[in-house]
Amino acid sequence: MKRVIVTGIGAVSPLGNSFAASWEAAKKGVSGIAPVTRFDASGIKWKVAGELKGFDASQYLSQKEIFHLDPFVRYAVAASVMAVEDAGLRAMSNEQRATSTGYLNAGGVIIGSSRGGISTIENGLNRSNRSNRKLSPYLMPSTSIGMAASYVAQKLGIRGYTLGISNACASGANAIGEAYRLIKSGYAGTVLAGGAEAPVCRFCMEGYGVSGALSRINDSSASRPFDRTRDGFVLAEGACVLVLEDYEAALKRGAQIYGEIIGYGNTTDAFHQTRPSPEGEARAISAAVKEAGIKIEDIDYISAHATSTPLGDKAETEAIQIAFGKKAYEIPVSSVKSMSGHMLSASGAFEAAITLMSMKEGVIAPAINLKEKDTECNLNYVTEIKKAEIKTAVSNSFGFGGVNAVLVFRRV
Repeated sequence: MKRVIVTGIGAVSPLGNSFAASWEAAKKGVSGIAPVTRFDASGIKWKVAGELKGFDASQYLSQKEIFHLDPFVRYAVAASVMAVEDAGLRAMSNEQRATSTGYLNAGGVIIGSSRGGISTIENGLNRSNRSNRKLSPYLMPSTSIGMAASYVAQKLGIRGYTLGISNACASGANAIGEAYRLIKSGYAGTVLAGGAEAPVCRFCMEGYGVSGALSRINDSSASRPFDRTRDGFVLAEGACVLVLEDYEAALKRGAQIYGEIIGYGNTTDAFHQTRPSPEGEARAISAAVKEAGIKIEDIDYISAHATSTPLGDKAETEAIQIAFGKKAYEIPVSSVKSMSGHMLSASGAFEAAITLMSMKEGVIAPAINLKEKDTECNLNYVTEIKKAEIKTAVSNSFGFGGVNAVLVFRRV
């Protein structure tokens, strides 16, 4: 079996328009949550979100492409281009890709999305209903969930394995996990993997809101994982893509290494549409640790899914207790969603990237807004930036439908 490492990271998030900017903001405990600007939210109860600020898609796409592509595809392209550049790889022209057998030409792309082009669908239907205008011929292709992966492949000249994954909020972590397995088994040498989401539209906000999932706290402190006063998640947009490579091949080309993926657990609760099962989540954690071939005592940090919902944070706390036993109370736990909000599928990839940087730099970004710990959430939560030697870490991602994806990383 091959070893699998991460050699590049690209992201656009509510914390910054690059992964480097996002990481610096996370270390400082900066909130990316602010009043909604994507639409008029005056008629609904949920008025804050994690939006990108000052993102310029023209750095990555032509004006024609921007016009025809849903924002989630634009974000995926931006994150992928930055990840490839960060990894020291390059995109290929049509002439180059016709004859090349290089890294990207034979590589793959797996990008997850929970909602795909939902805002473009909403806009198209609204325009059609208002003015009886015909729908755009680009509506269906640009909004399909698989378009993020296929368009990234088109832009970067990638002609190998391509897949779009939609598995609720676990999609981004699933994408990384499946890419890891492709490389580990020798099926691929280089795979771009992550998640992309652009759900900040009235349809999604109101839809999640009436389901009881969103916070009604309308300020920057609304996302407060594990706090007694938490009341729901804050919807957010963004994308994060990682470059995964075969370890030996990456060494030969002198690639930088963020860390190694050594375990992946993927389970289903088979319990409830929206209510999480601690037992199902714990099975995913245990499966990932088992595949990693390590002991629970070896885990130095847990990046929690921690969406700030009353049921979700409690269930994840219980899952960690089930999986780690007494060790659960010692391991530092944090949640970047306290700052970014919930980017749905993109969160799993973004949090994996944050975990890798925590290992690389030896610091844990804080879970902000945790002022009064819930008595039923009693783990070792990190509320201020903390120095730590992290050799092995776990990143949790869970989603509606009881889908669970857990990744284990090791410092190299």
